[in-house]
Amino acid sequence: MRATLRWAHSDLRTHRGEALFLVLATAGIVASLLLATALFGYATNPWQRVFTQARGAHVWLHTDRAADTDELAALDGVQDVAGPYPTASATVAVRGTRASVELRGTFEVPEVGRPLITAGHWLDADEPDGVVLESRLARALLAQPGDTLTLPGTPRTLTVLGIADSPERRYRPGEQPGLVWAPPAAVSEPGGQVIGLRLTDPGETDYAVQRAVTVLGAGAIGQVSTWEQARAEAQGDNRLLGQVLGLFGLGALLAAGLAVHGAIGTRIRGHLRDISVLKAIGFTPGQVTRVFLLQHLAYALLGAVAAAGLTQALGSRVPGRLGDAVGVWQGLPGHTVALFAVPACAVLFIGATTGLAAWRAGRVPPVPLPRPAAAQGGGLSGAARAVLGVRVRVPGRGDRGAGEPGVRTATVPGTPARAKPGAPGPGDAGLSGSGGSDSPGTGEIDVPSPAEPGDPGSRGAGTGRRGAAGEQAPGTRRLELRVPPALVLGWHRAFARRPRSFAAVARLTLPLLLIVVAMSAWTTIDRFHDHPERIGLPTALTVRAETGPGDRGTRALLERDPEVAAAYPGVEVAALVPGQTATIALRGLGTREDPYPYALAEGRRAHGPDEAVAGQGLLDLLEVEVGDWVRMTVGDQPQVLHIVGRSIEPENAGRVISTSLDTLRENDPRLEPTLHQLRLRAGADPDEVAGRLAEAGHGRLDVHAVANPADGLSPLRGVVLGLIAVLALVGLIELLTAIGGTVRESERDLLALKAIGLSPRQITGITVTATGCTALAAVLLAAVLGLPLAHWLIDAQGASSGIGAGIAQAPSPVLLVLVGAAAVLGAAALAAVPAARAARRRLADTLSAVA
Repeated sequence: MRATLRWAHSDLRTHRGEALFLVLATAGIVASLLLATALFGYATNPWQRVFTQARGAHVWLHTDRAADTDELAALDGVQDVAGPYPTASATVAVRGTRASVELRGTFEVPEVGRPLITAGHWLDADEPDGVVLESRLARALLAQPGDTLTLPGTPRTLTVLGIADSPERRYRPGEQPGLVWAPPAAVSEPGGQVIGLRLTDPGETDYAVQRAVTVLGAGAIGQVSTWEQARAEAQGDNRLLGQVLGLFGLGALLAAGLAVHGAIGTRIRGHLRDISVLKAIGFTPGQVTRVFLLQHLAYALLGAVAAAGLTQALGSRVPGRLGDAVGVWQGLPGHTVALFAVPACAVLFIGATTGLAAWRAGRVPPVPLPRPAAAQGGGLSGAARAVLGVRVRVPGRGDRGAGEPGVRTATVPGTPARAKPGAPGPGDAGLSGSGGSDSPGTGEIDVPSPAEPGDPGSRGAGTGRRGAAGEQAPGTRRLELRVPPALVLGWHRAFARRPRSFAAVARLTLPLLLIVVAMSAWTTIDRFHDHPERIGLPTALTVRAETGPGDRGTRALLERDPEVAAAYPGVEVAALVPGQTATIALRGLGTREDPYPYALAEGRRAHGPDEAVAGQGLLDLLEVEVGDWVRMTVGDQPQVLHIVGRSIEPENAGRVISTSLDTLRENDPRLEPTLHQLRLRAGADPDEVAGRLAEAGHGRLDVHAVANPADGLSPLRGVVLGLIAVLALVGLIELLTAIGGTVRESERDLLALKAIGLSPRQITGITVTATGCTALAAVLLAAVLGLPLAHWLIDAQGASSGIGAGIAQAPSPVLLVLVGAAAVLGAAALAAVPAARAARRRLADTLSAVA
């Protein structure tokens, strides 16, 4: 054991940098996996906790006031019922911030869907104007208990008594109204009612909705929302962040495992004599295997423990969503198990990849076997020998009778001469032209060249070679085209041993490939921010007019603003899908004369009657494709539309079907626009425009900025940057391994290279070229494989979220070239120092290494 520890300590002192990089890479990988676990827990558990404590309803049905909901409690599978509660739509404002809300009338604390008070208290009969706000709505309004809410356009005011968490769908400006619990007297003019159903089997949600619609009638249903939609909205972007961290963490773990495997294999080949000595003094194969295995397991364990400790101690202090996620995750029941399980699994995986290479070390024989005289990769190929040096003689105009114009004689080192009839053979005096004898390994190749037009000497005869004295024929020009030997020999060294060379390229390609994917994710996020019109957000503001001069007057008021490029009138209603199991958003935006600029990923725009475009979420929900006809129900009226294109829809999980306002008016001529979508001019500030329009509307306009999904993905930038750093560290480990292997394997060639006249600088260039060629091959392979993989992954995520495929954006070619050039030049720079040191070794050290 003492000898084992001494050898491990000596090896650690020799490879300090490699050991440090392994520890840091393992720490980064484990930290990524722990943060992914925290984000998954943060995304799922808070909503599930609220749903469980509140005894949340699995289905909420918004109906008209005349609907008889008493029969719903008797339906099969319905465990309990909440309501019905009268509801009314309103707009509230506090300190200049406005929000659309749903006032829900109730005095008693509901048994199903019970609000969980987080601040203040529940409704009080002594305060008839007191209300309780849903927590997300309260955060948007910056409201606290005791604040007074105004209802624009009316003299009424409401007092905030409390704030509560709810498992229902959350407030989203311009999409989903916020929830306000109020006394029934405060809902003086209800526009409908809402009832909640708690089911015995949540998996039967669609069937329960279908039964409820059948009992109440399709015309009585205004909107249906389910617990699955609420959960998906609550998870939001946190789940996406967790998926990104988990995916790249697992990829980095695989890359690190392969890098460790390659590092051990390279070190074994460089320490064959040391291993033989260990066996000669009594080490068993199992002891040798354990030396390498335990040494690298110690590195991995140190990095994993450091990552777990830092995540536990400092994770909750990270600003932003990551810190919040870690703080919540630390309070969950499974936190301790995950904190130990994730690092343990990472260490075991690295140990598994290390075991095979360590086992090979145990099989090294005690007596080193003699190495073969020839290199395993074979000698230089004909092409490599040809480009080592090329001399070209081109006859001039004055050389008509001396030889055969149209023949170029190339002298190539290492190529045997081809004799011609009547020409001297190899070794004769007339070949080299430099003293009458050929250099060893040098020959001449005659290559036809185009004859000069109109040259009478082009039909002459002769061999085109110089005389026995070695003199150059008159008018003959000699061109020297030489490729530096370091480039040719470096290329040969990089790819001569094909299995080993390909393995090194593959190991280096994996982290570079993941970096390309990460860069594509970054570029896609930038596309969301810089070009929202390409991802289905051509407008920046949504305006709803409460009262006023009508559509024409409102549109004229909006278009008078100098920074408003276009105002598209529209309407959005809830529609029941075929089978009556869910509701979707039916939108009519723009007119046929001024169509709405949808972002299409498939098909064409909707121009004709009954034509529409749909989001990926709707196509998946209805199991239809572009070109199909779909039927839906709006109240009592059916609407049949022909889907002619697929649009990128970031709203409502893609469950949106859009057509023109004219098409909806053909089915209901009384339909009037309820909103306007504003497209702003380039460079306009949406906040400034919204302020001007609200002031010009004298309180009659409710102006909201269109929500951009990229706003919730801002933390992903930091995540991607950190992952790129971890992957670069893994790639650096593999690069150092490749450099060390190349330097060690070049030691036995050092004497031969010096014997043929190569200088230390040229010998250094061979190793640098070999490393650069390996890095270049890995960069090209990573680009070729990484770009399609990134495109597929991003589009798959878009399709699963309902937005749809077609959102992926590849990095610019300039950025890819810069990153690739930095990788290749960095690899060459890293290889320069150890290569120069090896090229200047003493003769005695070189002979010892060869022996």
